[in-house]
Amino acid sequence: MITTPALFYLFSAVLLFAGFRVITARSPVYAALFLVLAFFSAACVWMLLRAEFLSIALILVYVGAVMVLFLFVVMMLDINVDTLRKGFWKHAPVAGLVGLVIALEMAAVLIPGFNLPSAPAPDVGDLKLGNTKLLGIEIYTQYLYPLEIAAVILLVAIIAAIALTLRQRKDSKHTDASDQVKAKKVDRVRLVKMQPTVERPEAAKAAGGPS
Repeated sequence: MITTPALFYLFSAVLLFAGFRVITARSPVYAALFLVLAFFSAACVWMLLRAEFLSIALILVYVGAVMVLFLFVVMMLDINVDTLRKGFWKHAPVAGLVGLVIALEMAAVLIPGFNLPSAPAPDVGDLKLGNTKLLGIEIYTQYLYPLEIAAVILLVAIIAAIALTLRQRKDSKHTDASDQVKAKKVDRVRLVKMQPTVERPEAAKAAGGPS
């Protein structure tokens, strides 16, 4: 019982440190790696809270897919960090105020959820189903429309990432598919009729042919 609170505070401290380094690291690659560490720490916290499915999904989806895409985009764009950091501290008060408002809103939403005496007692049948099945039932019944909206947002993000990495280069070879479809055999191939065999000039002279 004593180990669980100690691990919770340890993973929470690592999570806060990694989140702070995400916004203060000078290199975008380091910031993305610290974000991976933050995801791992959050997954460990969820594991301690007995949310096994959410913990594994966070590692597989975000660390295994989304962060790899982030690193790919960052390395392909070759961002000039010095240009982006100009005037960074000028907007720090506004960013701090926005962060404070977000923290207060999250606290107002999450604190009532920790009021355990007012929470209804769990059903015995629900306990037999398990966390994963109950989560699936809630998502695809009560939260179906928010799930579809999130899927559309992720699709737009993927298209935006592809559009950012798509560049026109002078040294790249590009083939227009419409030109290939419109091509005709007459424009590409020229048939020439030739004799199957032709005598060599020396053989013709030896046979008494014209000089």
